Amino acid sequence: MADRQLMTGNEAMAEGAIRAGCRAYFGYPITPQNEILEYMAVHLPKVGGAFLQAESEVAAINMCYGAAAAGVRTMTSSSSPGVSLKMEGISYLAGADLPCVILNVARGGPGLGNIAPAQGDYFQATKGGGHGDYRLIVLAPSTAQEAAELAGLAFDLSDQYRVPALILADGMLGQMMEPVALPAQRDPASLPPKPWALTGAKGREPNYIASFALDPTVLRDLNLRRQARYREIEAREVRWEETATEDAEVLLVAYGTMGRIAKTVVRRGRDEGVKVGLLRPITLWPFPYAPLRALAERVRAVLTVELSAGQMWEDVRLAVEGRCPTPFYGEMGGVVPTPSEILREVKRHA
Repeated sequence: MADRQLMTGNEAMAEGAIRAGCRAYFGYPITPQNEILEYMAVHLPKVGGAFLQAESEVAAINMCYGAAAAGVRTMTSSSSPGVSLKMEGISYLAGADLPCVILNVARGGPGLGNIAPAQGDYFQATKGGGHGDYRLIVLAPSTAQEAAELAGLAFDLSDQYRVPALILADGMLGQMMEPVALPAQRDPASLPPKPWALTGAKGREPNYIASFALDPTVLRDLNLRRQARYREIEAREVRWEETATEDAEVLLVAYGTMGRIAKTVVRRGRDEGVKVGLLRPITLWPFPYAPLRALAERVRAVLTVELSAGQMWEDVRLAVEGRCPTPFYGEMGGVVPTPSEILREVKRHA
């Protein structure tokens, strides 16, 4: 990672995707993710990739379906209401066992809301915003550096398990600029083969890709195999970060931008003698239930902090299972709390 550049989070995710071998991008403009679209338009053709601004979000996600079925590393991006429009296509991708990466640079909602940072898309991302029994691998970066790295990881995990992956960022991370040490460019020819892809059937049996199965027993068996794959992901791919948890009396749980702010809360709290720690989920699905449950055995309280009405809070409570109090502190509508405001809440439970 010697190539170091000053980039926005949006640009870092786009460049990280290109360097991971993404060669097909389909999108539609919406703030605050437009820099991804613009970056891909300029830079993806330079490496022989295909960029297309679709006529709508619905068209973009269905173009991803076609490119993914052909075995190409493909990606789309949008912001909250735009991702809602893609949900039917995302369910089709999951139903066809197709790898694809979706970037959501979330904004305030519901409805059109505003273009300020928010985390109200957690349920949509982690619980399956479309129809049917399916899961998405969901990654949540907190810095531009991590955004670039998780873009590559999203493609690798999506290809490995044939499950669509979603990166859940927000308007603050997407727009802020930081130095980023970019990963090395990967040669698409060096990526693992996809023998299931629709690349022509000369000399072999033809492949078949669809999300349609009229026979209930066939569809049941397909879904059972997917559920087994999801259990494998839960067993192998949970990622999280701990900060000052060794002697913490109050544990913060926060992800993305709020995870970044929570680190400042931990540092300031420690300076004032408050024993506060942080668990930051990096995978929102699979969620780090087990490490959080273990920490809940030895702290006074687990305080969830997020830019929503308490969506991740539900998973936190499922993990803690009553081992200690689980208070909540959140903001909505694009309001971002300061470290001082969160620290005051920490002190109430310390």
